[in-house]
Amino acid sequence: MPEVWQQNTDTARTQTSRAKLSDKIVRDIEAPAKGNRIIYDATLPGFGVRITSGGVRSFVLNYRIKGRERRITIGQYPTWTVLAARKQAEQLRRQIDLGLDPLEERIAERAAPTVRDLFDRYAAEHLPTKALRSAADDRSMWLKDILPAFGPKKVADLRSQDCDELHRTISVDRPTRANRVIEVLRKALNLAIRWGWIERNPASGARRNPEPKRARYLARDEVARLIAELEVHPERTSADALLFMLLTGCRRGEALGATWDQFDLERRVWTKPSSQTKQRREHRVPYSLAVAEILNRRRAEAVGTSIFPGGLGAPLADVRRTWKAVCDKAGLRSVRIHDLRHTFASLLASSGQSLLVVGELLGHSTPQTTKRYANLYDDSLRAAAESISLSVAGA
Repeated sequence: MPEVWQQNTDTARTQTSRAKLSDKIVRDIEAPAKGNRIIYDATLPGFGVRITSGGVRSFVLNYRIKGRERRITIGQYPTWTVLAARKQAEQLRRQIDLGLDPLEERIAERAAPTVRDLFDRYAAEHLPTKALRSAADDRSMWLKDILPAFGPKKVADLRSQDCDELHRTISVDRPTRANRVIEVLRKALNLAIRWGWIERNPASGARRNPEPKRARYLARDEVARLIAELEVHPERTSADALLFMLLTGCRRGEALGATWDQFDLERRVWTKPSSQTKQRREHRVPYSLAVAEILNRRRAEAVGTSIFPGGLGAPLADVRRTWKAVCDKAGLRSVRIHDLRHTFASLLASSGQSLLVVGELLGHSTPQTTKRYANLYDDSLRAAAESISLSVAGA
């Protein structure tokens, strides 16, 4: 092998020489006893093959840019032939001539944040701004749907078709959940834009599954049957929690997260902290004597700070088992726990309370949200219209 020059250094333990590289030469190069050896190509400056003492052969390119000496590894032999590695080296040389540093780009690519990194920052910075239950739901969507699909993928490599495919996959048996997952992913990617990780959001414009509006209101006889079953159910803590939701119209997370320091028992006022409300603002709301009776009953059995404690005094985690049992015994079908909130609104409306009062008691941040209950006033409005007709007829 014709060698133009060779250098031995004890510190680097590297030998260098120069030759017209070919697959045969690369294959036949003898591995050094220690360290590594580099054979540079005689025709393409900086292009060479590095051989370690273990016999591993890798193509490299040495270059200088912005006053710095750099070396980038192209790939290993024989996965890369000399011809393929030479063409890659020529392409890298063209980038260098344009002032681009391919090694710096490679390092940046390796350090680019993944979807897992996106979740970690989302969890650290965004989830604490949400209500506890909402934050837990977000986290569940990340752990069960988003991370299994995209975890190791670079955020910058996510494409619209990836988001569409995730939505289609979840939609097979959970169409509404698919919409929520894409909403969470879109929010996180909007934050990624803000953080300078990407320039556009690949989840924007993702299609949504139809979500027919559903509002189930319990009729008065159904309410009576439900209350009767809740009053005799052996699991008193969860039964009282459900009865509390019915009589206050609060959300499940607000009820299960309620603590004694939120209540002014003398004035019968519940002040929900902003950390537990969906609107992220404090909600001060009076409550009825019936609710006061529930609280007095709970007070007699108080354990810790929670109104509805679970194991070891921690807040009760769930009430679904009790809910299913009492619904079965009361003969209620297609009723969700959240429908207790709708029922509370319907009872208010049927008693003649205004939409303003309904909205205040439910903690709505805008009148538009309360307008969904406007149809509950049809009977009252019809009765008012009838009174005018009767008045005119009797004139």
